[in-house]
Amino acid sequence: MQTTSTLGGSAMQRLRERYGLLLEWVVMFLVVALAVEVTLGIIFRMSGHSLVWYDEVASVLLAWLTFYGSALASVKRAHIGCPEVVDQLPPALKQAVAVFGQVLVILFFALLGWVGLTIMPILQGDAMVSLPWVPMNFVQSVIPITSVLILVAEIMFLIDLITPPQQTAAPAGASLSDGLH
Repeated sequence: MQTTSTLGGSAMQRLRERYGLLLEWVVMFLVVALAVEVTLGIIFRMSGHSLVWYDEVASVLLAWLTFYGSALASVKRAHIGCPEVVDQLPPALKQAVAVFGQVLVILFFALLGWVGLTIMPILQGDAMVSLPWVPMNFVQSVIPITSVLILVAEIMFLIDLITPPQQTAAPAGASLSDGLH
């Protein structure tokens, strides 16, 4: 499915669309993996041969789905927000508040990524309870990885906020007043 925006548009717009598509594939993979894992867990439990790793792996997959889904939501600007408050501000103040808010979001995810990285050495040697060959470093790597993925999306949006919109030429035959309403 190709939209008209992928046929044209700025390089940043094309990058954002491809980045979003990559994250969509990751999220779809995690949804399918979680659905298969839960279905297998149900089948084995009904047959009287429960999988010992079912609950723990399902929890990890759900957490990963949440984090990667958040990265996808960042790319699509689909997080919960309150733009009505900012929209009521005068244009100059609206721009400053939007940029300030975006900088705060970026700082938060930079901090989250840094804390996620600092936790990794602490978890060294720990493993999942039901699958002792799966290190907790691998399980918890979702935090710094998705923090970076969200940072990329948020920085792209910040660039959009601080870059003045490009003026496009009016189509032939269009009057100047056509763009005023």
